[in-house]
Amino acid sequence: MQKITPLHAVHRQAGARMVDFGGFHMPVHYGSQVDEHHAVRRDAGMFDVSHMRIVDLHGSAANAPRAFLRHALANNVDKLSVPGKALYSCLLREDAGVLDDLIVYFLREDFFRLVVNAATADDDIAWLSTLAAERAPGLRIAPRTDLAMIAVQGPNARDKVWRAIPESAAATSALKPFNAVTVATGFGELFIARTGYTGEDGFELVVPAQEAEAAWRALEAQGIAPCGLGARDTLRLEAGMNLYGQDMDRFVNPLESGLAWTVDLVAERDFVGKAALVAAKPERQLVGVVLQDAGGVLRAHQRIHTGQGEGEMTSGTFSPTMKRSIGLARVPIGVRIGDVVHVEVRDRRLAARVVKPPFVRQGKVLVD
Repeated sequence: MQKITPLHAVHRQAGARMVDFGGFHMPVHYGSQVDEHHAVRRDAGMFDVSHMRIVDLHGSAANAPRAFLRHALANNVDKLSVPGKALYSCLLREDAGVLDDLIVYFLREDFFRLVVNAATADDDIAWLSTLAAERAPGLRIAPRTDLAMIAVQGPNARDKVWRAIPESAAATSALKPFNAVTVATGFGELFIARTGYTGEDGFELVVPAQEAEAAWRALEAQGIAPCGLGARDTLRLEAGMNLYGQDMDRFVNPLESGLAWTVDLVAERDFVGKAALVAAKPERQLVGVVLQDAGGVLRAHQRIHTGQGEGEMTSGTFSPTMKRSIGLARVPIGVRIGDVVHVEVRDRRLAARVVKPPFVRQGKVLVD
């Protein structure tokens, strides 16, 4: 049976086209995926991301979440020293395959918060529980099914959130990117993070589930456009952001997924997958590609022919902002930015140019 979010009835009432995503019944669009995409790039749009799982880690001096996460995550949580600060990291297998990508927030020394992907959430929690049983048996891992999450993104997103939730303005007006704060509001206690998955500014609002519909309606009343998974995918791809299960998975390590920047191999600490990463000799890399020839659209799993050997598209779409077909591809390590490669599209080999993502950030096209 498909799971639903606390906002499911709102989506149905709005006439959203619903699809399965990560086991959840989610809106793909509310009428026009392209209009929703442009709303985020030009003004403000909001997404129900309550399918993402919030997982709180509570500990003590003897079972400290920080010490546990130093071992469990590829990135180093010792970078988090200010309460509310966030860090992006991969959760790895021993062989360095990516189990998930996630965000970790430092709230107190006895309290860290994770936000993990919907499709991998149960496996993530099981994996973390196994590691905790070995290294921090007193650590409490608490999935927060009582919370919903709404992402509000776009150049006018923050101003419109402040109008919809006046109590949030003072607490978040000086909030820096990748930081969060807890605010008492008329919708209950909100956890507000200046993070997102679109390449635009904005907030991700963690709301008590019973207040989610009221918060959504208040945001909508300020002209924030409801947006579905379709626009979320084109936006994140323009922003050069990976999607778990396509651009990375448990069979590929982060060094071959464009995620070397999320791995800390410098600090003197061991972590799950470190030995495999140190020994790894990457043969592939994740790059951006822009289609040059007409007659097709880039999609995942299309074969790529390069001067260094074959590769594969991992994600692809038609960019509403650029009005060109773009994508991410895993290709041999010798392929360079600027190279021309050929992608198999409907039994044709179409020329594409290799570029460095992102393609678009904060409304600006960054590649030719």
